[in-house]
Amino acid sequence: MTLLAILAALLAAAFFGLWRTADRKVMAAKGKVPGSPIPQRPIQEIDPLFALTRFGPSRDTEVAHIAQVHVEGGISDLESWILCNLAKSARRIFEFGTATGKTTYLMARSAPEARITTITLHPDDLDSGRHEKTDDKALQTSARRESAFADFLYSGTDAAPRIEQLFGDSKAFDETAYLEAFDLIFVDGAHTESYVRSDTQKALAMLAPGGWLVWHDYVGPRVPGVFKVLNALSRTLPLVRIKGTTFVAHHKPAG
Repeated sequence: MTLLAILAALLAAAFFGLWRTADRKVMAAKGKVPGSPIPQRPIQEIDPLFALTRFGPSRDTEVAHIAQVHVEGGISDLESWILCNLAKSARRIFEFGTATGKTTYLMARSAPEARITTITLHPDDLDSGRHEKTDDKALQTSARRESAFADFLYSGTDAAPRIEQLFGDSKAFDETAYLEAFDLIFVDGAHTESYVRSDTQKALAMLAPGGWLVWHDYVGPRVPGVFKVLNALSRTLPLVRIKGTTFVAHHKPAG
């Protein structure tokens, strides 16, 4: 091996080591939510599917994957892996907040028997939101930026026929036709307090017995809408934070 090749190998190893250290720090930071009353557990203790083998996660947890790179509001690769695995045991899935449609697409690819309904504002209707005066202004702006799509990553794919795309304000969405209809519901729409509360109330009514309800961006007071609503809900409903993620989850009893 030439000296140049040796130096290149050493630099690559050093870079990889720094990257892994930074990655571990990021994942550790995601578990720190000061003041949270919601208990935290690793995913392998929450669902048997994620039980570790001596090689790590089993082949049963293989899912479709596209890396999270510069997508505002997107979920992390670990979060995507968890959500796609939960989707595999679901017949029907509902998503509050389509954004680019990447998560929608990956769930559909990972769960080829599932049907997905997802809702977002149309880009032509961004000013139709029903935010309350007390809702955080920055989070209102973020919600509008994430509703910039009228076609999506899944558009034109073989997964598209199994995806029902709804355009509209989730506060105006009538959930009564979907009571206890969904085995997995992902709440990742507008993160202002009034919307998180509204989406959560509808999601709880739409969740089938034995189903999973997952919220994104539980990171503490810097996203106050998610933080306040879920902290209050945890007083009456068993919730769990998934370690290494910004997910909070609720598993509805099957009986």
